Amino acid sequence: SQTNDEKYQERTGIMRSLDIAATGMVAQQRNVEVVANNLANMNTTAFTRRRTEFHDLIYQDLRRVGTTSSDSGTVVPSGVQLGLGVKLAAVYRIHEQGNLEATDNTFDMAVQGKGFFQITLPNGGTAYSRDGTFQLDADGDIVTHDGFTLEPGITVPNNALDVTINQSGEVLVKIEGQVAFSNVGQIELANFANESGLQAEGDNLFTETPASGTATTGNPGSVGFGSILQGFLETSNVNAVEEISNLISAQRAYEMNSKVIQTSDEMMGTLTALR
Repeated sequence: SQTNDEKYQERTGIMRSLDIAATGMVAQQRNVEVVANNLANMNTTAFTRRRTEFHDLIYQDLRRVGTTSSDSGTVVPSGVQLGLGVKLAAVYRIHEQGNLEATDNTFDMAVQGKGFFQITLPNGGTAYSRDGTFQLDADGDIVTHDGFTLEPGITVPNNALDVTINQSGEVLVKIEGQVAFSNVGQIELANFANESGLQAEGDNLFTETPASGTATTGNPGSVGFGSILQGFLETSNVNAVEEISNLISAQRAYEMNSKVIQTSDEMMGTLTALR
């Protein structure tokens, strides 16, 4: 028969398994939420898919590795460490180029390569975006669908017959009565040392953080910057088949952790019956 001390140790071990399995279920719930967000944004222009990263929690040392096991100096080679579960470490973005889709709209632009468009916010700050869905406002300024100005500000004359944006980001317009195209502005792109460190603000906008580093600006097509394609938009880089596979994997992991809780509960019932 078991001693009271042995029964106590067995109970605490079972209780530990309940806590561990609970952390696993919470982790997989977060995993499913990230996958759901990816799938929800399959058709969002220039959306970058997210991926969850998990870390194991701290360990409980029941017998510390490297300690001496006798007066003669013998050393415990491995010890006894019990893990306490899992935690969500990060949800990071996969900055992989999405497909380029032709729209034939004059002010639609896609960045082929690295770089973000710079957008002036109503509060005067600057946001960054890969979404090149631009239009003209009443003053002829190039703006986003929310009316935020593309930075640096570029104004297209209202008597322009044609507008061409070349791969270097030059905005060229054909004015009635003129033979040559006139340059009315230069689009600049921004790069960051750590793109994953940008803060997502929604509406396809990102803002700078200490983790992203400060923005480095340059003309499209220059060293380290992508080129501009007029009349194209970058699609989401979400792979539906891969996301469904991740969803199934997360569901199975969630079910297995719930099974651990069920088994632990049955073992506690067995211990209670021994009283």
